[in-house]
Order: sequence, then structure tokens, then C-alpha cells
Amino acid sequence: MTAWAEDLLLGGGYVLLALLILLENLFPPIPSEIVLPFAGFVARDGGATLVGMIIAATIGSVAGAWALYGIAAWIGPVRLEHFLVRYGKWLRLTPADVNKAERWFDRRAITAVLVGRCVPLIRSLVSIPAGFRRMNFGVFTLYTAIGSLIWNTALIGAGYVLRDNWHDVEPVLNVVQYVVIALIVAAIVWLLWTRVFSPQAKAARSSSSAD
Repeated sequence: MTAWAEDLLLGGGYVLLALLILLENLFPPIPSEIVLPFAGFVARDGGATLVGMIIAATIGSVAGAWALYGIAAWIGPVRLEHFLVRYGKWLRLTPADVNKAERWFDRRAITAVLVGRCVPLIRSLVSIPAGFRRMNFGVFTLYTAIGSLIWNTALIGAGYVLRDNWHDVEPVLNVVQYVVIALIVAAIVWLLWTRVFSPQAKAARSSSSAD
């Protein structure tokens, strides 16, 4: 997948970079952590301009975020609530839990979108709660563009500066990804403990069964 993306980028320039980053939002196997530094290398090697690559990548990022936003908005809170009513007990999630998460997102929507666009693994996913909550589309687009511009500038700029060593960016970002994964796993473990395995959760289930 990586070699395929690199070959496309060498042959297609701005348009294909925008397309690759759009697809990266929808299909994680296309790694922006490799594509973007390589785009910087291509710019440094004379195959494109640095500014052009950054703009193309940002356009692709925003377009991909729009797609996820639209899908989540189409699903909407009603379908999500129906899903939770039917299957939520297996996940130990209730509509009340989702309402609480939605209120949290509503209070911090701008920060979540802006910062989320700069965090590996979270970059694409942050568009989903924004779509569910029908966040103001103009505000969503603005802060998605700003966050994406920061991310794209950093990675394309690193590839531009490192030139032949552009691939050195990936190991650094892998460390960041491992940290993010560890935090996500810790959150899941905490959720399972508080909702399923803790004495309080077991007592609550026993009380519910008795009723």
C-alpha cells in the first residue's frame, strides 16, 4: 500500500495527493504518516512546490472529513439510539451514556475538532461525533481546515527538510501512535472495569436481575 501510494504521488502531484489524503480519512491502510513526508520529499526534489503540496493535502483532508461528517449526520442520533436500545446491553452502553458523551462534545466541539485533527488515529474519527451532533458545518469546516493545515504542514515540512531521509518521520510518529493506542486501551479497560467487572457493577446487575 505504501509503495503504491508513493508511485501514484510521483506520477500525479497535487491532485493525487489530495485524493490519497481524502481516502486516508476513510481507509486507514493509506498512511498519511508516510504519504505526507514523501510529498515533502517530492517538493524538495523539484516535482512540486511545498505550498502546493500543503494546500492539496489540506483540501483532501477537509473533503475526507466532510464525507465522514455526512455519513454520521445521515445515521443521526435516532438510528444510534435504536442501535443502543437493541445492542447496547452487550457493550454496557445506554442512551444515557451517549447523551452524556454528546453533552461533553457539545461543550468542547471546537477544541475536539481542532486538536483531534492533529492526533494520529483520532484525526479521522473526530468527524464522526461532529456529524452525529450536527455541529455547525461552517465551524466544523473552518477548524478541520486549521487542524489539518497544522498536521499537513508539519509532516510535509519534515519531509521537505529531511529530503532523502523523509522516512525518518514515520518512526517518530509510530511512538506517538503507541501512546495514543495505550491511552485508548486504558480507557477501554477502565470502562469495562467500571461497567462490567467492578463489585459495584456486579451488584447492580444482581439487583437488576432480582427485580
